[in-house]
Amino acid sequence: MGISRVCGDSAKPSCSSCSTAVTTSTAKMDTVNGSHEFKINGYALSKGMGSGKYIASDTFMVGGYLWAIYFYPDGKSPEDNATYVSLFIALASEGTDVRALFELKLEDQSGRGRHKVHSHFGRTLESGPYTLKYRGSMWGYKRFYKRTSLEQSDYLKDDCLLIRCIVGVVKTQTEGPKLYRIPMPPSDMGQQFGQLLETKRGTDVNFEVDGEVFAAHKLVLAARSPVFRAQLFGPMKDKSTKCIIVEDIEAPVFKALLHFIYWDDLPDMQELAGLNSKGASTLMAQHLLAAADRYGLERLKLLCEATLCEDVAINNAATTLALAEQHHCSHLKSVCLKFVASRENLRAVMQTEGFEYLKLSCPSVISELLQFVAKVSEHSMSLVGFGSDPMPDCGDMNGRRVKPRIF
Repeated sequence: MGISRVCGDSAKPSCSSCSTAVTTSTAKMDTVNGSHEFKINGYALSKGMGSGKYIASDTFMVGGYLWAIYFYPDGKSPEDNATYVSLFIALASEGTDVRALFELKLEDQSGRGRHKVHSHFGRTLESGPYTLKYRGSMWGYKRFYKRTSLEQSDYLKDDCLLIRCIVGVVKTQTEGPKLYRIPMPPSDMGQQFGQLLETKRGTDVNFEVDGEVFAAHKLVLAARSPVFRAQLFGPMKDKSTKCIIVEDIEAPVFKALLHFIYWDDLPDMQELAGLNSKGASTLMAQHLLAAADRYGLERLKLLCEATLCEDVAINNAATTLALAEQHHCSHLKSVCLKFVASRENLRAVMQTEGFEYLKLSCPSVISELLQFVAKVSEHSMSLVGFGSDPMPDCGDMNGRRVKPRIF
């Protein structure tokens, strides 16, 4: 922590009648931490790749930068003759002089907690945090563990290795003096509008949905949805707003739509669906996304998209992919394509009824899926047998920084 002071009238320090103005600022240095678990199934198949060949994790974000774990089954250096396995963490996005702390851990899968850990956290470093100069800089250990010992240890279970990495990116924030400090309560606007919906006080429009009637307020609906604005106040507005009939939406979905418009958050999907199951809430999220798109509620659409991204499974992947295509949800579409194209899921998804619906409703997606499957297959081959070492080495076997290689 550093403190800086600026003093006024420095030319007349001996004048007792002159007031001296002092200001202060504080620089706070801390780390933004994140972790990633990297599981390697089929370790035996990785042997014989050759020195310098690696298996890479997916990239993960910590402190505003992308990172990746690199595991070398036959070691990183030819001179070691595949005696050791190597393990590194690499900066995978653009960055200059990124300062960070690292921890590399090989998990003991016996449950006894005897992990193999190399960590910078919780100990004093002679030269401070490590600096990675640019994208591709690496830190780690060429001789992380002797391979013969690894294969006889509890780190290897059912031909599987489990690696965990923690990255702590150093961040600096400078703060000046606060002239006042008043505790601010969180916004309760959503709660107040939600109570307005629940009490039905002052409602001036009704909607009949699947035989059920919902009362609402025109101004609230118009303020939140461009579609409701046009329907209730536009030049083509409905002549009678005493009761507007809504078709092609189920009553629980419309109720969830109104909940978001007034409360500005998602309702309990399982409660609205009337079923205490993951599948019911996923189905509700799918219908609600379609309704959000219909009424121009972009925030609700993104919330549903995020929920569905977490719920992609064998039984719903195809229908969710079709939904993403029909309603232009690019991120959800990408997640579904990646899930379906994986070797473990493709055959099972193709046997679901949803896949038949996907083929009929979105035939263009099938060709995209085939291209994605081809890319996944090529990537898998490069990781298992044909990966070369594309990144410079920023650390030696003892974790000391060395000058990176450029190639």
